[in-house]
Formats: sequence, structure tokens, C-alpha cells
Amino acid sequence: MKVVVTGGLGQIGSHVAEMLLERGDSVLVIDNLATGRREHLADHPNLKIVIDTIADKGLVDRLVGDFKPDAVVHTAASYKDPDDWYNDSLTNCVGGSNIVDAAKKFGVKRFVYFQTALCYGLKPSQSPIRLDHPRNPGSSSYAISKTTNEYYLELSGVDFVTFRLANVVGPRNVAGPLPIFYQRLKDGKQCFVTEARRDFVFVKDLARVVLKAIDGVGHGAYHFSSGKDVAIQELYNAVVNAMGFTGEKPQAEVKALGPDDVFSILLDPSRTFADFGDIEFTSMQETVSAAIDYYKQHGTLGEYTHLRLQDKK
Repeated sequence: MKVVVTGGLGQIGSHVAEMLLERGDSVLVIDNLATGRREHLADHPNLKIVIDTIADKGLVDRLVGDFKPDAVVHTAASYKDPDDWYNDSLTNCVGGSNIVDAAKKFGVKRFVYFQTALCYGLKPSQSPIRLDHPRNPGSSSYAISKTTNEYYLELSGVDFVTFRLANVVGPRNVAGPLPIFYQRLKDGKQCFVTEARRDFVFVKDLARVVLKAIDGVGHGAYHFSSGKDVAIQELYNAVVNAMGFTGEKPQAEVKALGPDDVFSILLDPSRTFADFGDIEFTSMQETVSAAIDYYKQHGTLGEYTHLRLQDKK
């Protein structure tokens, strides 16, 4: 197959691209390096990488029109700063709609999209959240812009799968608590945790399911989730263990939930399991250890989160 992967030098996109190349597909990657890294993908005869922005409609039309992909995997997203509405809307709305429009214009057979669980808002009325829960993305610029593009995709008539995601972690993860815990512990700073619970899933587990979607399994919206949440404290403990602290282990300060936080966002994955089959989810410790090995080699890139950090000291 021929597959375009936007954001293909980021966490999810690069793992999907690697798996496509391993099975013999041809891959065109577009990435602006806002959070992606060139070293995430090794040179390959079936790989072409374009460092540019999907917000350039002429470029997108030219690349998609010339490459003539069978599928598009749209992982590119802006999320570095919760107050940067300009880049969120430029990449997630303008750029995203450019990709969807090009897929429609040039007859792409399958489009795979990635949506945030924050599309349901900070106060979901269901737990676990079912796919029939109303979308209510007003809690953040990231959620608003990602949901806007999901609507464009639904409007397009292109055959699509959209994965509404739990917290995807592992190697190349540059946003959220995992890289923040690692960097602060490495720098000798104290971490804090709240009593919040989240579902953390390994990026390669997701990528394997994405390949099935590229090949035509499923249609419409799915939750990629293990169906179980764990305390943020457990993630912190796994980071401490993976970093190999000896003697007295550093303890995290426990803080109350902030105004932008919610106790649990847990997605119901039953439709995913029904259509894509049983998924063997990688353990928390194995997932975190793989991420820590990556950070030791490449660093964390920065402390990014879709919502505001309570403490940046």
C-alpha cells in the first residue's frame, strides 16, 4: 500500500510508519518538527519525509495528488501550549481540513484520525464513557480544534476510522505526566501527583490496531482504551522503578485536583474489541521502562500538557 502519515515524526505517527515500512508499504511523512524529531525514523528506500506544514493547502494538495495514497493516517496535531489558540487552530483545524479535503479530492480509500478523550469535556456524565456520549470539547483549545476536524472528516464522505484515545505513552512520548515525571526526577526536583486516575496505553499496541484500520477493519468512531484506569501515583511509581533509584525512593507530593482536572476519564472500548478483536495490552511497567530507555537516549524535548500545569517550579 501507499500511505501518507501526517505528524509521522511524532510518537504515534513514527511507530505506525515503522510498522508500515516493515511490512513493505510505501510511506510519505509530513511533519513540521514542532514536537516530532527527525531521528524517530531511519532512512528507508520506501520512505519519503517532507519537513513542512499541513496548513499549506497547495503543498498538501500537491503531495497527496502526486503520491496517490491508498490511505491517510492523520496524527499531526498542535498541543504544546494550552493558550496558543493560533497554532492549535492553524494545524488542527486549517491543516486538518486541508488533509481531509485532499483525501476526498484524490480518492483516498481510508482515513485514520486520532481524537482526544477531552472531546467529552472535563465532566463526562458516564464512566466509562460510551461512544454515544455527547461531544463537549469546550474545556481546552486542543479539544475544540481536534473535535472541529473530526466534524470535517464526518462531513467529507471519506471512509474513515477515528480513534478517541486514552493516554498514549511509551517511547517518543513528549506530552503529559510521563516525560514530566522523568525530567523532574532527573533534575532532582520533587514531583506532584493528584488522586486522578487515567488509562495509560502503550503506543505500539495502538499502532498495531491502526494497521488493521488502514487495511479496512472498522468504520467510524472507536475508543482506544484498555477499559481500566489506574492512579497517577501508579504511573509515578513505575517511573521511579524504571529509573533505578537506590536507597530511599523520592516521594511525590499529593495535591488536590485543579480546576482544569477531572478525577477519571475512562473510555469504554467494547466496540473496538468487537470489531478489531482482543488486544493484548502491554503492562504499565514495561511501557514506562521502554519510555525511560528512550528519554535516557534522546531527552524529553519539553514539559507539554493539553491543560495547564499547576507547578512549573
